Amino acid sequence: MFRTLGDHPSSWESLLPSGLLRLPEELARVDALLDDPAFFAPFAPCFHPVLGRPSTPVECYLRLMFLKYRYRLGYESLCAEVPDSISWRRFCRIPLGGAVPHPRALMKLTTRCGSAAVAALNEALLARAAGEKLLRTARVRADTTVVPANVSYPTDSGLLARAIGRIAATGRRIQAAGGATRTRVRDRSRAAGRRAHAIAAKLTSRQAADEKRAAVARATGELAGLAERAAAEAGRRLAGAMPDGATRRVSLHDGDARPIAKGRLGRPVEFGYKAQVTDNDDGVVLDHAVEQGNPADGPQLAPAIGRVIKRTGGKPRTVTADRGYGEQSIEDDLRALGVRHVAIPRKGRPGKARQAAERRPAFRRAVKWRTGSEGRISALKRQYGWDRTRIDGTEGARTWTGYGILAHNLVKISALAS
Repeated sequence: MFRTLGDHPSSWESLLPSGLLRLPEELARVDALLDDPAFFAPFAPCFHPVLGRPSTPVECYLRLMFLKYRYRLGYESLCAEVPDSISWRRFCRIPLGGAVPHPRALMKLTTRCGSAAVAALNEALLARAAGEKLLRTARVRADTTVVPANVSYPTDSGLLARAIGRIAATGRRIQAAGGATRTRVRDRSRAAGRRAHAIAAKLTSRQAADEKRAAVARATGELAGLAERAAAEAGRRLAGAMPDGATRRVSLHDGDARPIAKGRLGRPVEFGYKAQVTDNDDGVVLDHAVEQGNPADGPQLAPAIGRVIKRTGGKPRTVTADRGYGEQSIEDDLRALGVRHVAIPRKGRPGKARQAAERRPAFRRAVKWRTGSEGRISALKRQYGWDRTRIDGTEGARTWTGYGILAHNLVKISALAS
């Protein structure tokens, strides 16, 4: 059942000294923004107006999620720290004697409402900021990054070993449910673990490179043989069939995560989802998108600028991005949207006329300003949870990153409004 709390509890003023009634400056600004009823509407479709038990009040849930992403807290640590802070209780609209929602209730609400609700929250925040003339769109920059999935570094041997363990566990669950009760399913996970450890030991040994490769290939072959035998036995005995797995799958529990090569030193390949971030001079994220796999950068830029124009009602004078977007077709699409100055270095070796255009002071100033987008992405990763999504799947990654953007923009926009 959908419900709200209303105003602050009036009994607080009679119990607490006046100094404790004041929220910290940042929380007070965010609290004033979140009082807008427009932030409650995205949750209404997720609940029946009459049926069901009363849910966690939306005001409380929104503020708890802001604290979670602003201060990088887990659900359990968040629900453990809020009761001990008077200012956080007041911010979250939880009375002194009131109970804090259970961590599992917050998790269920987050996954139930999904990415659609948080996308609507971000739209509502940007719409309010645009209505108050707080969004500057004279210059806009874009860049892409990888949002890592919540997986360990995938290797062929590790995936095979985990797959063998998963096959055995699935067989036990089927038997526990009453199927194939008179058959015996062999658990080969210990043998698989020994082979995987043997591979790791060979990789760290001081043997010659050829000897290492031969030993690793031999152990990997044995591990693959174990996997084949385990799968064949499970298929015969349980009348199941192995699904056609994606050739680039890197995780058993997060099937949407993909390897993405970004060419970074020390981390040439990352595993997760590709995200694009578009921000302005004030650091407000005007648009973001999370996609499965590794789509090309260029085709994502014009749609993002189109969404920015629709949200803000203003056409950017300057749009800049890195060389990954440097194509003539991309520049043509941006100019068709009304962008006057496109400062994107071209791929490859440009001709003399293009080199002269890229040496102009205005072009170079815009490209220099573009490097700030890397700092914006770094801040999102360090402070707002973009370093790793803790919810599996593309839908989960969009939900997780969306709340990070919401917390980031609440801080930025509330400061601009004050």
